[in-house]
Amino acid sequence: MTAALVEEAVKKAAVAWISVGDGPARALWCLPLDGALIVVCGPTEQSAPELADATRATVRLRGDTGGLIVIWEAAAARIAPGSDDWATVAPQLAAKRLNASGTAEELVARWEREGCAIVRLTPAGEQPVAAPALPDGAAAAPPRETPARVAVRRPFRLHRVRRR
Repeated sequence: MTAALVEEAVKKAAVAWISVGDGPARALWCLPLDGALIVVCGPTEQSAPELADATRATVRLRGDTGGLIVIWEAAAARIAPGSDDWATVAPQLAAKRLNASGTAEELVARWEREGCAIVRLTPAGEQPVAAPALPDGAAAAPPRETPARVAVRRPFRLHRVRRR
C-alpha cells in the first residue's frame, strides 16, 4: 500500500518538502518524471545548496487536501550538464518552470552556465512512513533567520481610533 501511495503522491507532486541529513526541510518546486522527482537548485533558482551534493534526502509529500500523507527516503543523483540525461530532462523541466524569463532553451543554457544543479530524487528501498504512523504534532518549524526580515512599524494614524 505505501509503495503505491508514494508512486501516486509523486505523480501529483508540484511541491515537495526536502531535507538533507539533519537540515531543515525546504519547500521546493519539483517535476514528477518516470517515478522520480526532478528538482533544480542553484544561484538563480531555488536555494538548496546541500541538495546539489547529497546522495540521500528525505522527501515529504502532501495530498489533495494539503496535508502530509507520506514521508520517504530518496536516493539523490545530480544530473551532469552535457549528459544524455541532461539533454532529456532539462528541457522538460524548463518547459514546466513557471515565471521564467526567456525561452526554455535559454533557461537550460543559463542553468548550465551558472552551475545550477538538476537533481533526480528516486525512492530508495526503505519503507515509507504513511498514516497512521505519521507524526501527530505540527511539523512547522520557527522561521529561519534571514536578512530579508525587517522590524514591522506600527501603522501611522492621523486621528485616534475609537475602541468599542
